[in-house]
Amino acid sequence: MINLTNVKVTFGKRVIFQNAGFLIRPGDKIGLVGPNGSGKTTVFRLITGEESPSEGEILINSGLVIGYFSQDVGEMSGRTALQEVMAGAGKVYEIGQQLAEIEHKMAEPGAVIDNALMNRYGKLQEEFIQLDGYEIETHAQTILNGLGITPDRWEHPVETFSGGWKMRIALARILLLNPDVLLIDEPTNHLDVEAIVWLEAWLKSFKGAIVMTSHDREFMTRICTRTVEVAGETITTYSGDYDFYLKERIIRRDQLLSAQKKQQTMLAKEEEFIARFAARASHAAQVQSRVKTIEKIERIVVPPDPKVIRFRFPVARRSGDVVVEMRNLAKSWVKPDGDLLPVFSGVTGKVVRGNKIAVTGVNGAGKSTLLKIIAAQTLATSGECTIGASVDLAYFSQYSCDILNPNRTIFEEIQERLPMATIGVIKKLAGAFQFSGDDTDKKISILSGGEKTRVMLAIMLAHPINFLVLDEPTNHLDIASREVLLEALQDFEGTIMLVSHDRYFLHHLVNRVFEIDHGAMRIYEGGYEYYLEKSPRLNIATAIK
Repeated sequence: MINLTNVKVTFGKRVIFQNAGFLIRPGDKIGLVGPNGSGKTTVFRLITGEESPSEGEILINSGLVIGYFSQDVGEMSGRTALQEVMAGAGKVYEIGQQLAEIEHKMAEPGAVIDNALMNRYGKLQEEFIQLDGYEIETHAQTILNGLGITPDRWEHPVETFSGGWKMRIALARILLLNPDVLLIDEPTNHLDVEAIVWLEAWLKSFKGAIVMTSHDREFMTRICTRTVEVAGETITTYSGDYDFYLKERIIRRDQLLSAQKKQQTMLAKEEEFIARFAARASHAAQVQSRVKTIEKIERIVVPPDPKVIRFRFPVARRSGDVVVEMRNLAKSWVKPDGDLLPVFSGVTGKVVRGNKIAVTGVNGAGKSTLLKIIAAQTLATSGECTIGASVDLAYFSQYSCDILNPNRTIFEEIQERLPMATIGVIKKLAGAFQFSGDDTDKKISILSGGEKTRVMLAIMLAHPINFLVLDEPTNHLDIASREVLLEALQDFEGTIMLVSHDRYFLHHLVNRVFEIDHGAMRIYEGGYEYYLEKSPRLNIATAIK
């Protein structure tokens, strides 16, 4: 269906990839992977025609419908949420609009209905039926509901939705289009677990081809049966899922290193022969022949391993056995009209030293609010929240990066937290989070979301801590960085409370779950798998296995 052949893309002097290519076949489910900045989004833009290659060609079957969901949702205005989604249905929506216009004309008093108009209406209606047009609104409603936008919000103007909810509406538009090829860039961003599980099931049943990027390892592994890596100025295809790719990449790299070593040994011998006999007339022909031979040999290049953060949390003092105690905790926010908006109430429970707790619940249930109360970022409306003895707390939220000074460099921002540290110590800490050499001189203002997250994590290591309160710590981190963070948290000797929609992360980290549901909190004395099996709110255990 789509074939990229010998493609080269450059930005200025930088080569993104060259002599690269891969094939998208009917029904393919492809995971597009690679380090941040390697060119994954460029691949999408090449397929959609938003960018053109410097060399090579991109062949796309005639009439192929391509749907592209990106993180840039563009402007939305003038429609309700439901109308906005239905407008994404492409041809069937356009036919529906034409039918509505004709019906309006025919319903006007004194309207003249000629044969031409009736014939046009009949043809449009026949095509509309073939495209399942009379079910389009039902399909749109089903998708919106699956992505967490409930019926009471379908008729709300799109302008009233936040950025995260607009992302869901944009995703719903693409799903309703039901294209032949679906390109999706980080679809799980801004989704809670329920919406992720629903989307996973939808994509598994999708009949067309999928090419997707995702920092959610579990989500991608469950859907994608092929993996395409964009890295080291090339594109490499692996005939298996992400787990297969990780193993196969090591095997291929080892083979490439071995081949490179053999080639270098051979070239060294040839060069030694040329140097030894270059001045001898009797060997001139042989020397020239070997010079020409080695000039034609394409050197084997082994791409460098992608840099990932490497760190361990420093050993901190031991906290008391009870880290947090909550008694009848309640929180309400004051709405603009002065009324109170209840979030939760009657929250009671203890966080014990060494716990690694996931706080779960639908969007808006109050997960982040509970963490803010514990971290003293906001006050409870009523009840008590007591921090235990010798607790050294560090708090990270989705908005923690806002406290970074945009006018400082990375080095200066870390130095501000460690005024007595030597330059070497600061450089070492920055290096652990993938900021080496001149990178530490970058201004905070020009950093990406992932880079700012890594700076905040580095700052958290400025002082020994024994209680981590983390709200979506993996947002903006790629899979490799998420897994290094996971390893560090697994080895962390203190206590952790976190909110995350990364199921792989939760499966491999937590040993207790606090679920907030309908304003109350339930406690599950087991890991994330146990929670999925026991929660009355969820019936998704089979969907994620």
